[in-house]
Amino acid sequence: MWKILGKEAIYIDIPTTWKEKMLELAQDDDKGKKFKEIISVSEVEYLFNPQTLEHTFFIRLSDDVSPEDIQTLADATLDILKPLEIPVVEIEGDRQRYQVVITNYHEPEIIGLNKTPGMSSGQVFMPIIRSLDSPGQLNQKFNNPGF
Repeated sequence: MWKILGKEAIYIDIPTTWKEKMLELAQDDDKGKKFKEIISVSEVEYLFNPQTLEHTFFIRLSDDVSPEDIQTLADATLDILKPLEIPVVEIEGDRQRYQVVITNYHEPEIIGLNKTPGMSSGQVFMPIIRSLDSPGQLNQKFNNPGF
């Protein structure tokens, strides 16, 4: 069975469980309150890398979070996780390696209902397509098959 911060969770519930437990473990000081404020509105994603056996928790922030608040979030995260005696991720009794990534990068969606404006597949690949028929210096080896 998988445990996240001491609570049993199935794979698809891991990010939700991690977020809930982190909110419970946060202190009630200024740093902890700021942590709770930011985390409660942020998206948490989880990724397991079976090659390196590392578990990654991505905290996806909105663009309006200031650098100072990001630093406070990082400090509060360390304050919560560093002194813990229980493993952050445990599988069948084995403590697992993990990392927490705090980011505000949002990958643009090229297709689908939530397509990022200006990022349709045609627009993304247009510079490549234009470069194929643009004038430029010819490759001499292309015209001379005798290499």
